[in-house]
Amino acid sequence: MDIENITQTTLRHYERTAEQFFAGTIDHDVSQNIGALLDAIQADAPYRLLDLGCGPGRDLKAFKAMGHEATGIDGSARFVDMARAYSGCDVWQQDFVQLALPAQYFDGIYANASLFHVPSAALPQVLTDLHAALKTGGVLFSSNPRGDNSEGWNGPRYGSYYDYPTWAAYLAAAGFVEVQHYYRPTGLPREQQPWLASVWRCVRERTEALP
Repeated sequence: MDIENITQTTLRHYERTAEQFFAGTIDHDVSQNIGALLDAIQADAPYRLLDLGCGPGRDLKAFKAMGHEATGIDGSARFVDMARAYSGCDVWQQDFVQLALPAQYFDGIYANASLFHVPSAALPQVLTDLHAALKTGGVLFSSNPRGDNSEGWNGPRYGSYYDYPTWAAYLAAAGFVEVQHYYRPTGLPREQQPWLASVWRCVRERTEALP
């Protein structure tokens, strides 16, 4: 699997369609997802948050308006520029499979419709990197298109589509414990709920003090 080619091809698609993507998603209501992340954080507000795959900055702007210290990450240079201008937040250009994040820094990481672009072969390391960037007890939120554990190209974008047991196994292996999971949009039959959202807490084994 050529992970570099997969990620760069997907990013080039977003570079070409950045303005169209912004126009098509700016009015999406993701308040349930934002609330799920914030409600699970046990630290005192304001929180230090990372929006992983922030796109043009819609949710970054919402986090900042709530008084939190929000930082964005996206692999698309165009999205990074747009997000900085729209949200007024710090935004870093980084490829998900080559993350360079500060250790135990964030209270919460928000990955809304972003982690499903990571090929399964790269996912364990990406989740390990996110775990390392969270404070102990910090929270990771993810929302991905649910599926049957298949992956591949959907036009010019690559996607991995997990069912809940498989997704949960990846998160557990990276050191997370589940807080909750749910399907979206709410109030519809399961076959009409294409999104799997889940909330995870970062745990670390306690190391006994040396005598």
